[in-house]
Amino acid sequence: MIVWIVFIAFVLVFLALDLGVFHKNDHVIKSKEAGIWTVIWITVAFSFSGVIYWLFNSGIVDNPTGLTPNNAVLKYITGYLIELSLSVDNIFVIAVIFSSFKIPPLYQHRVLFWGILGAIVFRALMIFFGVALITKFEWIIYIFGIFLLYTAFNMLKGDEADFDPKNSFVFKMIKKIYPVSSNMNGHDFFVKTKDVNAATPLFVALIVIELTDILFALDSIPAILAITADPFIVFTSNILAILGLRSMYFLISRMLEKFRYINYSLVVILAFVGLKMLFSHYIELPEWVSLAVISVALASGVLASLFIKERE
Repeated sequence: MIVWIVFIAFVLVFLALDLGVFHKNDHVIKSKEAGIWTVIWITVAFSFSGVIYWLFNSGIVDNPTGLTPNNAVLKYITGYLIELSLSVDNIFVIAVIFSSFKIPPLYQHRVLFWGILGAIVFRALMIFFGVALITKFEWIIYIFGIFLLYTAFNMLKGDEADFDPKNSFVFKMIKKIYPVSSNMNGHDFFVKTKDVNAATPLFVALIVIELTDILFALDSIPAILAITADPFIVFTSNILAILGLRSMYFLISRMLEKFRYINYSLVVILAFVGLKMLFSHYIELPEWVSLAVISVALASGVLASLFIKERE
């Protein structure tokens, strides 16, 4: 438990520094700043693979699945890349939500900060129960596999392109439960109007982002559980990918149209992981195969977007 406590403390300390020091004053995140933070978080995430090797080599952390240090590192990197790649679709939805509720760029970082904090809590619970289910009921892995294939099929059809936050069930329920104001009040989530406390568009956007992230976690967490059922590797790879999501959003949200083939990469990744789950009891693939498939799929989507000219 000491290892878990130290890791969570590291995350909480950095989040406190993030909002209290680095982004104390609201400002528009430019591409240069977002690029620097993206590089920092990716470097931290890949450097943590050294910590994973040390922990599993020294036996400091529990090793319920009997991983060797090298296998633990490969599974951690593979899980991190899966979560990072699936975050691209999440970024598109966040951009749509901000646009729909007319959230100024000045306050978008604050909304994402609290959104990330909530996502960490919810994903920790989902990982805990997901690992417990797979450990106790091995047949659950087939359910996860079918679900991932279904998600890949829907993504291939492009149904998510019709997503409208203001027509969503979540937004309609918020309006029924709590008064909603159409006016901004700086970076405040609530405003007092006519002796009634009302939620500002910032709070509504935060709740919608939080709940859509839970829906995305239904894809990404089973995908990582297909790589490993080790709770520490699943948790750390997932959380480090989420922490880098904000800077990635500000870096690539303006360039999403350029990466028009990246969705096909995500379809390939989800389909591959889903099939791996379905055949997990019959075919055991080396970890480098999973890592290679995910890396090639991502690289192919990016290169195709850059070099294939769009039809007029």
